[in-house]
Amino acid sequence: MVLSSGERVRAAVAALMQLTGETQADLAAALGVSQAQVSRRQAGTAAWPLDDCDRVAAHYAIDVLDLLAGPTRACEDLPPTRRRTPQRQ
Repeated sequence: MVLSSGERVRAAVAALMQLTGETQADLAAALGVSQAQVSRRQAGTAAWPLDDCDRVAAHYAIDVLDLLAGPTRACEDLPPTRRRTPQRQ
């Protein structure tokens, strides 16, 4: 199955949030938008504007082309210092 560009970005953002432990509210604050805007974009009812894709990539310290390539590439490019550390039990 081939993903559209919008689906790739949504999947990449979701994967990056998962790896970093960030919430939609955290990402919204970093981008200077509302949590509702991030929610709509992640739900697919609104698109991620290219300028915001640049901001997302900068926030996660990855290249925007890796974000646009999808979740696998975006996660591979995520610096180890941005990954959440597993909690010990």
